[in-house]
Amino acid sequence: MAGEGVAVRVPEIIFTTRLQTDLLTFDGVILVTNTIDELSGDLQCLKDLLNQYKSIDASVEQDVVLVHAPDLPGARLIFSPTGPLNRDYDDVRRFSDAAVSGIKRALKAGMKSPLLVCPPEKLFKDASLASVLGALQALYVPLEIREAHKEKATRVDRLGVWASSEEKGKKLQQLASALEQGRTVCRDIGGSDPERMAAPNVAAYVQNIFCNSVVSVSVTSDVATLEEKYPCLAAVNRCAKDVARHQARVIELEYTGEGATEKTLLLVGKGVTYDTGGADIKAGGIMAGMHRDKCGAAAVAGLFQVLSVLKPRGIKVIGAMSMVRNSVGSDCYVADEIITSRAKRRIRVGNTDAEGRMAMVDLLCSMKEKALEKYKPNHFELFTIATLTGHAVRAVGCNYSIIMDNGPAHRANTAHGLQGAGDKVGDPFEISTIRRDDYDFHKGKSEYEDILQCNNLPSSATPRGHQSPAAFLIMGSGLDKHGIDSEKPLCYSHIDIAGSSGPFPGIPTGSPVLALAAKYILHRV
Repeated sequence: MAGEGVAVRVPEIIFTTRLQTDLLTFDGVILVTNTIDELSGDLQCLKDLLNQYKSIDASVEQDVVLVHAPDLPGARLIFSPTGPLNRDYDDVRRFSDAAVSGIKRALKAGMKSPLLVCPPEKLFKDASLASVLGALQALYVPLEIREAHKEKATRVDRLGVWASSEEKGKKLQQLASALEQGRTVCRDIGGSDPERMAAPNVAAYVQNIFCNSVVSVSVTSDVATLEEKYPCLAAVNRCAKDVARHQARVIELEYTGEGATEKTLLLVGKGVTYDTGGADIKAGGIMAGMHRDKCGAAAVAGLFQVLSVLKPRGIKVIGAMSMVRNSVGSDCYVADEIITSRAKRRIRVGNTDAEGRMAMVDLLCSMKEKALEKYKPNHFELFTIATLTGHAVRAVGCNYSIIMDNGPAHRANTAHGLQGAGDKVGDPFEISTIRRDDYDFHKGKSEYEDILQCNNLPSSATPRGHQSPAAFLIMGSGLDKHGIDSEKPLCYSHIDIAGSSGPFPGIPTGSPVLALAAKYILHRV
């Protein structure tokens, strides 16, 4: 079975507090900072070397440079400057970007055990963590390569990290390793091709990595059960179900931390393993890359990997991965069909290429039911995470997730809280607002249906094309009965990661695993 024996492979991270005493452990030093002028103490030797080099190359603080350093590990020093940090638009990604550049130069130089040095930074207290995470992003090896070529499973033997104290070093090592394991799971699922990570293979992978862990996993595969519990997802699965290796799976995960449960998160991730568009087929060469339409579900699995490693106290997290393929064929669902959702809403299909919201809406309804069953005010937070709309990319570009709150979540400042957490670790968010126009857009247009699933235009050509799907999810799941006017309001936020999930061709980013972990997990460790 695919997934058996799969390891969440990340480089071994070793910290040191003494730059010049580990000459045999490491084979080169990478310095990431904005200026050499403030280097002191154990790092004074780096300042002296670079000042000497500066006498022959004035661009030393502008470009990545490799300097001969006889007294350092490997006798070589790479300086990868961040550039200025004090402008309105500078953020902690200056460090992760510089670390990526430094690691790439180190690999070209043949380093196998680089030592990353990021001095403490007053403006960005998490600069060191961001730097290590940037380096690890550059060191990721895709799952298919790890499986097919064992000798290429790692780019380095180890990654060294300098810290100013033992305590800081241990914390940095712990957090960076856990977060990178989460991103690795996310990249493995999200980035692998549509056969390697077809729905049954995703289920096997997830079951394997969480075997004998603090995370419980259950998988629903029976077609009749899917049709009964998740009719909208089953509609998308209707064409794919006749091909065994493409059949849908609903993967549910659960983690409960030690101590009293102060917060419960309920996460639903879009896991469309391949999106042909269905009957409204993606024509004109725009289908390539649609295996990445599972990055929302991949992020859910990634966050659970962080939970399984760090084991935070006082929090419960329930996740659902809606793994389904949007195939095209004689049995595919089509526009004009009316499908009754789990919440008993009659939904008229407007566009089969809006399958992501269909895959998630019944799972969101299920999460709503779980929250109502054990309702406590302000205790539950519900999320959907999806590469949902091209409009999100057009609206904010390729490097940002978008979050939008319902009324209760807006009052709880969920979006602003997650944006702030993401800013600290280099996983940035933009905030959008769900307006009355979005609800009006999805109201049924005749007495036949309660809700219109979508229009027949691409989201990028539709006004409010990334906001209105959130209104659909609220309406289709029955969450509209649990807004600020309800006796049992529920906080719900939708996260569109169509832009932030990563480039194709290229490596997925793992977003928004870092931001969610920074907001809900790290302070509980």
